[in-house]
Order: sequence, then C-alpha cells, then structure tokens
Amino acid sequence: MYEHILLPTDGSEASLAAFDHALDLAERFGAAIDVLYVVDTDALPLDAHSQTVFEAADQAARRTVADIVDRAEQREFERVTGEVREGSPTEVILDRADDPEVDLVVMGTHARTGVERYLLGSVTERVVRTASVPVLTVRGTNDAG
Repeated sequence: MYEHILLPTDGSEASLAAFDHALDLAERFGAAIDVLYVVDTDALPLDAHSQTVFEAADQAARRTVADIVDRAEQREFERVTGEVREGSPTEVILDRADDPEVDLVVMGTHARTGVERYLLGSVTERVVRTASVPVLTVRGTNDAG
C-alpha cells in the first residue's frame, strides 16, 4: 500500500511521535522513509548576525535528522534517509510530497487551537489541505486535547 513515506520533522515531541507511526507503517508495508527537516529561512533575522543564526539552525536540523535516522537504524530499519532543506516549511514539504515516489506524508501536530493557531499558523494544517498525497497527522504525547 505504501512504498515511500515522507516524514517532515522539527525535532518536537509531536514529530518524534510521528516518527514512531511512520516507522511502524514502513515496517508493516516494506516502505522507505525520507526524513525531512526544513530550516525556516523566513523566520530568520535579516541582520549582521543572520549567518550565525542560520548556521546554528542548520546544525540543529542536521543533528535532529541524524538522530531520527539513528533511531530507525537502532530498530534495525535500514530503508531511511534524511535531508535538510531551507525555505518555507510548507512550500518545501509540499514540493517534496509532489515527488512521484512519495505516497504518504506522516507529520506531527502540536494541536494548537484558537488564537494560538490563528497567530502562529500551522504547517501541518496547510500541508493537509493542499498535499497531493494522503497526510497522516500524529499528535504529540504532551499535547493537550
């Protein structure tokens, strides 16, 4: 049923819960997992320190992806790759989901509601509404709701 699962991550509790679901599905269906971390360049400051901030964000993203890949390998799952891209998280995730290989996106949700959701927006919600493939959302274990 699924051959290639895209797992966007931000290193949060919700995205780690999504990893567990993605790995279970991948093991069940013999699918591969692509872990994707998008460094949100729109959220970075445009000042003299922006290069330093970007480098720190990029390093954190690479550590997060490496950690998730390591977790999969510790469970003896080898069909996992990871990548870090930069840009708008929603746009990059949707672009990657349009890849003909990808047939499912699994991503965490922080379960924000009301004003918090309105002010902060939701990458997950925008991906759910516009992705060309099915999107499975997984709520983090510490999220209310």
